[in-house]
Amino acid sequence: MSGDAGAQVSMTDPDDPQTPPWDSDPAERDTATEDMFGAPVAAAAPAPIDPNAAYQVLARKYRPRTFEDLIGQEAMVRTLANAFSSGRIAHAFMLTGVRGVGKTTTARLLARALNFDSETQHGPSVDLTAEGRHCRAIIDGRHMDVLELDAASRTGVDDMRDLLDSVRYGPVEARYKVYVIDEVHMLSKGAFNALLKTLEEPPPHAKFIFATTEIRKVPVTILSRCQRFDLRRVEPDVLVKHLDKICKAEGALVDADGLALIARAAEGSVRDGLSLLDQAIVQADRGQVVGFDIVRDMLGLADRAQTISLFEQILGGDVATAMTTYRTLYGFGADPAVIMMDLLEHCHAASIAKALGPDALALPKDQSARLAAVGAQVSAGTLARVWQMLLKAHEETQRAPDPKAAAEMALIRLCYASSLPGPEEALKALRSGDSSGGAPSGGTSGGPSGGPGSGSAARMMAAPAAMANASAVPNLQSFEDVVTLITTRRDVGLKLDVERYMRPIAFRQGAITFEPAPGAPNSLAQRLSQRLKEWTGQPWLVAAEGAGGAESLLEREKREDGDLRLAVAADPFVQSVMSAFPGTEITEIRTLIISAESAPQEAEED
Repeated sequence: MSGDAGAQVSMTDPDDPQTPPWDSDPAERDTATEDMFGAPVAAAAPAPIDPNAAYQVLARKYRPRTFEDLIGQEAMVRTLANAFSSGRIAHAFMLTGVRGVGKTTTARLLARALNFDSETQHGPSVDLTAEGRHCRAIIDGRHMDVLELDAASRTGVDDMRDLLDSVRYGPVEARYKVYVIDEVHMLSKGAFNALLKTLEEPPPHAKFIFATTEIRKVPVTILSRCQRFDLRRVEPDVLVKHLDKICKAEGALVDADGLALIARAAEGSVRDGLSLLDQAIVQADRGQVVGFDIVRDMLGLADRAQTISLFEQILGGDVATAMTTYRTLYGFGADPAVIMMDLLEHCHAASIAKALGPDALALPKDQSARLAAVGAQVSAGTLARVWQMLLKAHEETQRAPDPKAAAEMALIRLCYASSLPGPEEALKALRSGDSSGGAPSGGTSGGPSGGPGSGSAARMMAAPAAMANASAVPNLQSFEDVVTLITTRRDVGLKLDVERYMRPIAFRQGAITFEPAPGAPNSLAQRLSQRLKEWTGQPWLVAAEGAGGAESLLEREKREDGDLRLAVAADPFVQSVMSAFPGTEITEIRTLIISAESAPQEAEED
């Protein structure tokens, strides 16, 4: 009895590094009461820090010791518990998930569970609250029947054969001989083939536990012989509660917003979250609160409220203000690629809020409200186009030799693109006869639709100029008239692009829709719209649609030239000439205009 009691006390010893501090027994005496002599007990001073003591990082100090300590993996624990209770235990397990989600820790817990043995439990068990006979040796990595292999350093077939040679021998002490292979996807093809034979006909005393971050690189023949568990990313709100629990155990003060920022940066990885928390705690002196601003600067992130403002300015087409906001963020140390990533998150959040409402966003209420308002003001098509452009901008920013300049050019492109109507707006405008299409006439601080009455204002401003130059305004009745006007104005570059890349769909006074041919410049519609407005004195809506256009002028010219060549080649006279002179080719076709005076005259009859 005394031995058992001693063992039980040692398990909950707060000085034991293997026991999480929150599992230690509470003090039996209330330290707030008076002592035996009637004097009040003085407040306990903080424990002195020994600078020579070895520090254990939080990721190791708070590594889960039981399945209950695993956060966010309840489905896996439930499946294992049912398998153990029913005796349907697989001979091989495949654990997959992102980095730091707990694959290696789960593998070691599973090895303990398979070999669990105590005075009251003599079979596999997922209840690891009390240590079994083999638990301590497995935790310390010195158990003879639990073999761990890092496939990243031992990838060859010889290494695998050496390991598998011992499979046919039974365990020395425990119930099963357990083989834990980490990063199994890095094994060579020969090593996988050597492993496959054993997995096909495993001995009853051997169990295999594999862990990998690249499940697609594992051959299907191996996967089909394993019970697979996909360890989920830990949700930010769950990770925040876990980090807050650890802060209380460590006596650290990190405010809630700072913990939320750490959880978001961890991207579902508990280990990454604990490593960032370790870094955040030392950002302030002992006893001081580590605030949101400190954590944000530590992570090199931009102010989220400012990036939401930047997103609003982009959709409003406010180039000047957007550039000022971006340069302010950059001046405070924000990474251009991170800013683009934040804008992508805002675009996604605005789209989700538009579809499901602001309550669907895992964000603070003020941020959710602002992004939901953005989603309500713009169409789903506009948000989808902005998402695609931001993806391209993020890629360019990462690859560019000057990320700051690349981000600025991307922001300018986004601001101007936000003022252009999409295909659905252009189609509605054409059907209603509105030549403005509801698009703003300039890139100022109006809303995404240009603000109330922006199209009417543009027409009112253009009207005096059109009346003053009524005699000089060209009358454009067809797409060919537009090309003729470009030719007379001698805009060679625009003329070549229009003839080569514009496939007309519909034309009416003040509005042109076209299908862009492959290789068409993105700025073609904007350039033509601006030129026509300058030359005619009225706004023109030039919009591109996905399909349905006729041939471009260049394509029609090539087709007509080909038809003419076929017709000439089929002429009997030409065929007789080409047959009389083998190797003859038609290189050029000219149309001769014969005047009436030079035409041959028929002989007059007497």
